[in-house]
Amino acid sequence: MRKELMNNLGLKILAFLAAVTLWFLVVNIDNPVTDRTFTDIPVTVVNDDIVTASNRTYQILDGTQQVNVTVTATRQELSRITADDIHAVADMRELTLGTQVPIKVTIEGHSYEEAYSTPRNLQVKIEEEARNNFPITPTTIGTVREGYVIGNLRADPEGVTIRGPKSVLNSINRVCAEVDVSGLSENAELEANLILYDVNNNVIDQTLLVNNLGDEGVSVEVELYQTKNVPIDIDTSGISAAEGYSIGEISCEPQEVLLSGDEDAMKELDEIQIPESELELAGLTERTERTVDITKYLPDGVTLVDPNANNVVVTIPVNQPGAQVFEVSTNSIVVSNLASNLEVSYGTTVDLELQIRGPEETLQSLTLAKKVSIDLKNYTSTGTYTVPLNVDLPEDCTLASEADVEIILRQKSNSTEDENGRNNAVQKQTE
Repeated sequence: MRKELMNNLGLKILAFLAAVTLWFLVVNIDNPVTDRTFTDIPVTVVNDDIVTASNRTYQILDGTQQVNVTVTATRQELSRITADDIHAVADMRELTLGTQVPIKVTIEGHSYEEAYSTPRNLQVKIEEEARNNFPITPTTIGTVREGYVIGNLRADPEGVTIRGPKSVLNSINRVCAEVDVSGLSENAELEANLILYDVNNNVIDQTLLVNNLGDEGVSVEVELYQTKNVPIDIDTSGISAAEGYSIGEISCEPQEVLLSGDEDAMKELDEIQIPESELELAGLTERTERTVDITKYLPDGVTLVDPNANNVVVTIPVNQPGAQVFEVSTNSIVVSNLASNLEVSYGTTVDLELQIRGPEETLQSLTLAKKVSIDLKNYTSTGTYTVPLNVDLPEDCTLASEADVEIILRQKSNSTEDENGRNNAVQKQTE
């Protein structure tokens, strides 16, 4: 019987078919056909000369320059496929409706049942190509080394030709060459980044634009100037008081200015002099101030670091007969009875002027050090107040007029003790 079974052709064929069927069943169970999605696959545009040859250009819209690709294949095959194997191509010859190009997906070196992109079409906008010339404005970021400021900047080249979609070119408001000058302490030529801005100061994407800068790109020549604090000297020979009056100590604010310039100019610069012609003031009977614009007295090649610091205020005190003006710094005012939970400041006030009457010999030797004070006993809450000044004077001297000072009281907030002091003060006031 065994011999009959071994020689039975029909049984052999049946066994073979059963084995093949079983193999297919095992393969399908162990290696089924399934899907896998690959994200951010770039779309390659081909044959775009169909558009560009007719002086037109195109923009890819709606973020369709990258697509997701879904591949249907066996599980084993899918495990071997990488994003680099997938090619998504949009052929401009297949442009439909003037805005859509079908995306065809192929997978190199692998077998698969289906592969398609999402979205299925590349969305494009076709428009006229334009060309325009723009000046390049050099700009900087970062801070140069202390003691220097940025002088002249020059872009190389000073202009650029840009072509691309007309709508994009029309949105360009300015073209900048930006360089980082952090820590710079000498003149230098630096490689720059070309940045385009629209009217709202937003950066414009240059993906669709082409310029004529080539591989050399754009650079910026940066010239540095040295800085120096220079005192101001006043020629006071043209200032005089009326008969019986006398001129006090003339001062100016600021007393020095920060200037910048090339090395040779700065070496020779020791002071800025305000000439007599600016201060021809005769017959003065009261305190006088004169504002002087010092920019016209700066040497060639020298400028103010802060262009808004061009005005200098010259103050001329005038002493009445039998009187003398004394200048008192707010820092020297003696403060008494300040609440423990408060602190005092004088805002922008730096110096006070007090006019004191008395014998000339007494006034000549008089000093007000530690003799000017304020009493804050009645000022127990935060705020801004005008407080009378107390001046300890010799018996034969008096103030020409009552004097006061504006103070600002604030809460202390740097210690628990101050907090407790404030609570106690509030409690006492409530009681």
